[in-house]
Amino acid sequence: MKRRNFIKDSAITASTFSVFPNILSSVSDMSSVRLGFIGVGARGMETLELALRRKDIVVTAICDIDTIHAEKAKKLVEENQGNRPVLFTSGPYDFENMLSAGTVDAVIISTPWEWHTIMSVAALKQKIAVGCEVAGAASIEECWQVVRAVEDYHTPFMILENVCYRRDVMAVLNMARKNMFGELIHLEGGYQHDLREVKFNNGQQLYGGGVEFGDNGYSEAKWRTLHSVHRNGDLYPTHGIGPISNLLHINRGNRFTTLSSMASKSRGLHNHIVQHSQGGLDHPNSKIKFKLGDVVVSFIQTQNEETIVLTHDTNLPRPYSLGFRVQGTKGIWMDINKSIYLEGMSPSHKWETAETYLKEFEHPLWKKYESDASGSGHGGMDFFVLNAFIEALKNKEPMPLDVYDHATWAAITCLSEQSIQQGGMPQEFPDFTNGKWMKRKPVFALDDRY
Repeated sequence: MKRRNFIKDSAITASTFSVFPNILSSVSDMSSVRLGFIGVGARGMETLELALRRKDIVVTAICDIDTIHAEKAKKLVEENQGNRPVLFTSGPYDFENMLSAGTVDAVIISTPWEWHTIMSVAALKQKIAVGCEVAGAASIEECWQVVRAVEDYHTPFMILENVCYRRDVMAVLNMARKNMFGELIHLEGGYQHDLREVKFNNGQQLYGGGVEFGDNGYSEAKWRTLHSVHRNGDLYPTHGIGPISNLLHINRGNRFTTLSSMASKSRGLHNHIVQHSQGGLDHPNSKIKFKLGDVVVSFIQTQNEETIVLTHDTNLPRPYSLGFRVQGTKGIWMDINKSIYLEGMSPSHKWETAETYLKEFEHPLWKKYESDASGSGHGGMDFFVLNAFIEALKNKEPMPLDVYDHATWAAITCLSEQSIQQGGMPQEFPDFTNGKWMKRKPVFALDDRY
């Protein structure tokens, strides 16, 4: 789907080479980063609160089309840092004025998905470092746009995929690096999260692509639900594919080659409306035809011949799980039943609880920063992803989750849509590194360096 068409249909309707980063010319002392925020709704506010805990960040600018959100964020900065950030609230493109004001070294982008590319590219052109929330792009061309901007302007970009820093995931990564699973063969993951209440938490009504919504200003339903109306694919792949990519050294000695996707029929959102909305079958939303299949499964092949299965499952009743499975020639770990089997270590043909192994092989990053991560969002993961962005920027080092990761992971959504439209036909992955993946070295979470 064309990004501008989607913005018209949703966001506005809702009113709302391994590049070594050259230091920004406007910055003489990177012991402190002037940070701006584009989007301070639920996710943006959480990251803002986390940023205000750091002494090496000064929040200088806030941009949001919702003046109530912006004022709350401004007040929070004043209370915690004593300075008064400049607000940019004059319409959906006022972020451009923020970027050209010369008051920020880096920005955090926490806006609806369809704005991520245009905002990221605009910031990179101003040589402003970007920390961009997931998900990513509406087309393969958008993926290329961000890659080209980073390469053309030599400005750092990091995708803020926090599940890469999940405690058990990082312990498993540590174990894999110690060859405890042997040669990796097959991996699984995904986004399996009942979002029915999120997609309709204001009882909003969809009329011809437009949205009416209630008073909950932080609601993702303002924009997220329309993706389920208009798109059929893996809309949120990064939580599953991020950790898998780190395990398989994707873009650093390995790459994705092909993807094939299938989607089930769509029933979950319609049934939820009928069962839980006042009016039932007479509710206007019951007439909406949702394009998103209730379960979308994608199969990915890598250059090094590993196989990957990703699952997107957000419209049906189920407990939350990312469904990780890491399987190699020496054993297997699965997060759903918190189990592990290591040949020669586990009882023959019997699962063990993974807890003992996960504690023994705690990743050095978690050992180092556990107390600092305490109280931050998503079980501490939010601390690690922001810390990585800021520390890499200050130290003028490559971002651990960089623009090539962003483009490759975001491409999964676009390729899955194309594959489903073509009856599951395999789609070739673009090589966003232009061959540099063969010589690039892993950088993510090596020992205790972000």
